[in-house]
Amino acid sequence: MPAHHDHAHHHDHHHDHGGHHHHHDHTPEVTADSAKRVKWAMLLTAGFMLAEVVGGWVSGSLALLADAGHMFSDSFSLGLALFAFAMGRRAPDTRRTFGYQRFQVLAAFVNGLTLFGIAVWIFIAAVQRFTQPVEVLAGPMMVIAVLGLLVNLVVFKILHGGDQENLNLRGALLHVLGDLLGSVAAIVASVVILLTGWTPIDPLLSVLAAGLILRAAWTILRRSAHTLLEGTPEGLDVDQIRQALLAVEGVSGLHDMHVWGLTPQDPLLSAHLVIASADQHDAVIERAYGVLQERFAIHHATLQVETAACRTGGDCHAGVHP
Repeated sequence: MPAHHDHAHHHDHHHDHGGHHHHHDHTPEVTADSAKRVKWAMLLTAGFMLAEVVGGWVSGSLALLADAGHMFSDSFSLGLALFAFAMGRRAPDTRRTFGYQRFQVLAAFVNGLTLFGIAVWIFIAAVQRFTQPVEVLAGPMMVIAVLGLLVNLVVFKILHGGDQENLNLRGALLHVLGDLLGSVAAIVASVVILLTGWTPIDPLLSVLAAGLILRAAWTILRRSAHTLLEGTPEGLDVDQIRQALLAVEGVSGLHDMHVWGLTPQDPLLSAHLVIASADQHDAVIERAYGVLQERFAIHHATLQVETAACRTGGDCHAGVHP
């Protein structure tokens, strides 16, 4: 019975003095600032995307349409990011005790898939263009491409001032970087067509744009899938954490340790610590939380302290699931 009481005590202790309070201090203002930046970026991008679709259609330029496709996915991803910010601010409830912050990661994943689809579409369209060339009006194409470059520079400036660790903001920034390159490609294509009349440059450069889109898609998919699969957050070494906890005075063993992330910026940990005698309980808890917070910036941990190894079952022999 006393062991049970102790366990309850340590849990209260953590939530009163530990990371919970820190975590809520930290997130909102970053999120609010990011959300404002994303909102402006989305309005500018969506507005100009329509101009590029019309321009690409009128001038017959695939490079412009590729850039518009990029900007569509951009507006979509920025919209998703905004929605994710709003969802992330919703308080935890009885059905979702972690709240909705993980939604950001889900949004980033969908965003990566959308980019993937757009890149494939551009590749297919470009191959068709090589076999059946189309006349391209280089004048209108150039005007729209230059305007597109200016809009993208403004959007890039807005987003670049934000929190670079935020997966959604980074995803949005990667999109805009791709957009910038897409606009440059369209400008180059229009100059080549104006000077030489060589139209294959247009689908050729659109393939280049599609390659960049694919690269961005892969980055976003890889990172978001890692978080969704409860992977260890980047920058945290499970073995180091394990050694640090084992080195805490009074700890004689450790098993069933899990390290994962709610989002890439919110690491979570749970572990069972084994101690020699029950009267060390509070002191060990205090030291262990101190190590986790100070050395690894893990502010949300659940530690179960036991006087006998493997009292509660679990995977005691493996000791750790990275």
